Amino acid sequence: MTPPLLAPSILAADYSRFGEEALRAERAGGDWLHVDIMDGHFVPNISFGPEVTAALKRSTRLPLDVHLMIVRPDLYLDRFIKAGASRISVHVEASHEVAATLRRIREAGLGAGLALNPKTPMEKVEPFLAQADLVLCMTVEPGFGGQAFLHEVLDKVRAFALHPTRRNNPYRIEVDGGIDAATAGQSAEAGADTFVAGTSLFASHDMTRDLAAMRRCVEEGLRRFEKTEIGV
Repeated sequence: MTPPLLAPSILAADYSRFGEEALRAERAGGDWLHVDIMDGHFVPNISFGPEVTAALKRSTRLPLDVHLMIVRPDLYLDRFIKAGASRISVHVEASHEVAATLRRIREAGLGAGLALNPKTPMEKVEPFLAQADLVLCMTVEPGFGGQAFLHEVLDKVRAFALHPTRRNNPYRIEVDGGIDAATAGQSAEAGADTFVAGTSLFASHDMTRDLAAMRRCVEEGLRRFEKTEIGV
């Protein structure tokens, strides 16, 4: 079983205390810090850019899981690489040469993720699976936090988890949107192993407790996935 990773999303944090909030996620037991970059064009919201990403890098030892929800990710890769990203995920729906962008990320020594929106068929991603270190399945429509989890995406998660390409390239499967302990467990049961949670963690009065509860649900879900889908 692939060790699950939990990634608190800084988009849901108190913006006036970014450094402290990043450190809170680290101390609570987060594995990665998820950083959503929005340009107001690819999604109808604007978040922050490479300067904030660099500041977060100075504030925490957690690896930065940068998610570029922008029209031209290829034009901004170098800035986020320099800012200290540990991995960068780009959307298959964005305007860029997907294979070339993934190659540039990997050549820089970073993990390369490929993201897709809830309504995007997995066939759009399949040609690039051999180049991806992570597949990010959006479980809400991207752009805003606090949305309800879209359960219909779980079929896609399961299909990526069982895809033949994964035998030779064991990419991670990340879910993002509406994630709490319950939906993280359901996603794990479908085969996800990496979980982005924003509102459910940063709005918590006890992030350590809630992260631990989420991890228990995820581990149980992954055990059920292995028993039902892999036949263990």
